[in-house]
Amino acid sequence: MNNFSYYNPTRILFGKDAIAKISRYIPKDAKVLMLYGGGSIKRTGIYEQVKQALDGFTVLEFAGIEPNPDYATLMKAVQIVRDEKVDFLLAVGGGSVIDGTKFIALAAAFDQGEAWDIIKTDAARELTQAVPFGTVLTIPGTGSEMNYNLVISRRETGEKLSIKHEAIFPRFSALDPQVSYSLSAKQIRNGLVDAFMHVMEQYITYPIGAVVQDRLSESLMQSLIEVAPRAMRMDPPDYTARANFMWAAAMGLNTLVGRGVPQDWTTHMIGHELTALYGLAHAESLATVVPWLLWYKREQKGDKIVQLGMRVFGLISDDREALIEATIDALAAWFNSLGMPTTLTAYGIDPDEAAEAVAKRFDDRGWALGENADIHGSDAAAILRLSR
Repeated sequence: MNNFSYYNPTRILFGKDAIAKISRYIPKDAKVLMLYGGGSIKRTGIYEQVKQALDGFTVLEFAGIEPNPDYATLMKAVQIVRDEKVDFLLAVGGGSVIDGTKFIALAAAFDQGEAWDIIKTDAARELTQAVPFGTVLTIPGTGSEMNYNLVISRRETGEKLSIKHEAIFPRFSALDPQVSYSLSAKQIRNGLVDAFMHVMEQYITYPIGAVVQDRLSESLMQSLIEVAPRAMRMDPPDYTARANFMWAAAMGLNTLVGRGVPQDWTTHMIGHELTALYGLAHAESLATVVPWLLWYKREQKGDKIVQLGMRVFGLISDDREALIEATIDALAAWFNSLGMPTTLTAYGIDPDEAAEAVAKRFDDRGWALGENADIHGSDAAAILRLSR
């Protein structure tokens, strides 16, 4: 196990009616900017719950943060924060709203140039603080409610990039599984796949003697597989299954299981490019990449693929190569059981075209990804050509 530092200051308010408790953790004299997406929170009653919880505060609102939040949209909110001297941000939504709010929190405190430099360059290192914020999670899966990561897009340049910064841990996050009752089966499916993949990226590398981290990761993946059929149930929704799904998703990317172990994240980086190029939902892009990445890197990742197969999918075989293949098949089969395709062709995307486009982006940025920094543009292209 490698040396590591672990830090996570986010307070979790979990369970039924958690939203009503958020006012306890916002400074009493704060001017609050409430941020949300397309307005679904008004149709589902979440908006009213939040407004009631904020009774007595000065509250401004900013709506319209889109899926894969766009830089141009977020900068409008940054201007409001600066002009109105906002003290506290409250993200009410899923990962896109939360990630967008994280960027707003940083950008509002940044005065060293264009705010995009926070993402594009090392400018974020100069920032030591951000506007404090909390979250009300409405769509489980991304884990953004309990970590210091953000991903945003800049549609005018076709970019989708990410950073980490300790100043953007939420002060608190309210997680009420009941808010997931209004989600569609597709949204639940995407969240399950996204949460599973977050754990996978921190697990499928090579053994390093991190028994605790491995067992934590395996238990989270097993939990997601176990609760998935009941979490997908719409009428009536299963509170216990949704609660376990919501908590597993938060645990999967709260930086705990990845401490002291090598990580990959190539699937995510390729997936971001597919989203930017073709508009695939984040989880959809991941599912079209990971089976093929595992196959492409099966020798390098073989020990952990075998471990995944035996411990998570319950596979047994004395034939190592057969077990590796069966594990990859089992992973794809689980995605498919949720209604999630695992090929680019299922979305009408030409794998050869995607391979060339993504490879160029890798090469233009000089990326060398994976746990051994050995996945270049040509490797990304080879992986995508398999996704047919």
